[in-house]
Amino acid sequence: MSEAAPGLGRRIASMLYEALLLFAVAFLATWVFQFAAGTAQIEGWRRHSLQAFLIAVFAAYFLWCWLRGGQTLAMKTWRIRLVGVTPRKAILRFLYALVLVPTGIALLWALFDRDRQFLHDRLSGCRLVLVQ
Repeated sequence: MSEAAPGLGRRIASMLYEALLLFAVAFLATWVFQFAAGTAQIEGWRRHSLQAFLIAVFAAYFLWCWLRGGQTLAMKTWRIRLVGVTPRKAILRFLYALVLVPTGIALLWALFDRDRQFLHDRLSGCRLVLVQ
């Protein structure tokens, strides 16, 4: 029995919702970072440390959600699940998405992919399916 792939519109809506959630997570994580750094001025090496910290926080969020049930909050809302995920594949998917989603390459790829999968899913060996 084959699982249906979610439509591109549904996946883009999920990504937009995810971006809103990540904004809130980044806001809280930045506040925690500033509190720990003891300054409101984030310059020089502190700026790079904050960026690395935010990437680590985002990675923890995504990896925990994907490995726990294959869904983030946005994916649950839009009834999308990640299947075929292992810890190695989840890390690869996150790293690929970190580069391919902001540049738009992942979305462009989905327009031409035979299964309408994003490039970071194809490269990591994972697949998005519609939850019935």
